[in-house]
Amino acid sequence: MNPTIQFNLALILFLPWYLILAWLYWAFPRQPRTGLRRAFDLTSLALTVGASAASMHWSYLVGAADASAGPIWRQVLATSVSYGVFLAVLTAAFFLRRRLITSRAAPAVPHPGMTP
Repeated sequence: MNPTIQFNLALILFLPWYLILAWLYWAFPRQPRTGLRRAFDLTSLALTVGASAASMHWSYLVGAADASAGPIWRQVLATSVSYGVFLAVLTAAFFLRRRLITSRAAPAVPHPGMTP
């Protein structure tokens, strides 16, 4: 196997799931859609991807997985660490966004056909 592919295999295999989670973070909640929120979301997603990739490469290079079990366990460890970091940073960004941006938005205007 190509060494570059092998080194990045965990990222390649998890990329579709990371894209789905990133889209969900970007899309919900739907309002408010301000420039501040877009900038915060882009920054958060960039930090999430960067931290996830760095943790994946670090855990793969450290090689803390037991080598006697086979070379696949380095990938398993790298994927697990990367996924944990991805979820941790994205979750922190979600709650920080909710506290700083979404909660300060104006209250939603009720639909004209709905009763209060």
